[in-house]
Amino acid sequence: MVFKRRSPRNFRQSVVNLFIPGGGWGRSANYVMHRLRRLPDSPERIAKGVAAGVAVSCLPLFGLHFIAAASVAWALRGNILASLLATFFGNPFTFPIIVVSALELGNFLLGRDKSAKASEAMSAFGALWGELGRNFLAVFTSDSIVWEKFGRFGWDVFVPYMLGGAIIGTVCGVIAYFLSLPLIRAYRNRRLRKLQERFEQARKSDAKK
Repeated sequence: MVFKRRSPRNFRQSVVNLFIPGGGWGRSANYVMHRLRRLPDSPERIAKGVAAGVAVSCLPLFGLHFIAAASVAWALRGNILASLLATFFGNPFTFPIIVVSALELGNFLLGRDKSAKASEAMSAFGALWGELGRNFLAVFTSDSIVWEKFGRFGWDVFVPYMLGGAIIGTVCGVIAYFLSLPLIRAYRNRRLRKLQERFEQARKSDAKK
C-alpha cells in the first residue's frame, strides 16, 4: 500500500504513542501550527475554530472533545478542522494544570472547602468508565446494574470540573482567538508577498527572453 509504514509499530510502541507522539510533542505542536496556518479558510473562521478547540479542551469530556469542539465551532461559524487541531491544547503537560484549576474554581463557586486532587479526579474517571463497562455487560448477564460510582463522580468531580472548566475554557478560548488571528493574518500576508515576488521574478525572466 502507498501509505503503509515502512517499519510497522509493535504493540508497545502503539500504546506509548497514545500518550506521546512518535516525533515528540515539539514536532507535533509545529505540525498543528503549520496545518492551522495553511487551512483554506478566512483567518477569522480559523481563529474561531482555534478558540472552540481550546475552550472545549478545558471541559471534562474525555473521549468527546472532538465532537464537542466541532459542535462549538459549527455554532460559532468557525473552521471545524481548526477546532479539532486546537484540542491539542489539552495534552499530558496541560491537563494537570487544567484539572486542578477547574476543580479549585468550581468548588470555590459551589462554596465547598475541599477540592479533589488531579490524581483523584483521574481515578474517578477511570472508575466511572469501569462501572459503565460492567453495567453494559450486566445487560447480557445476571449481574446487577449499580450506579454508585456514577453518582459520586457526578457531584464530587464532574459538576465542579464542568463549572470551573467552562469559565477557564471561555477565557482561554477568547485569548486563543485574539492571539491566533493576527498570527494567521501575518502568515497569510507574508505568503502572499512571497507569491507576488515569485510572480514578478518569473514575469521579468520571461520578458528578458
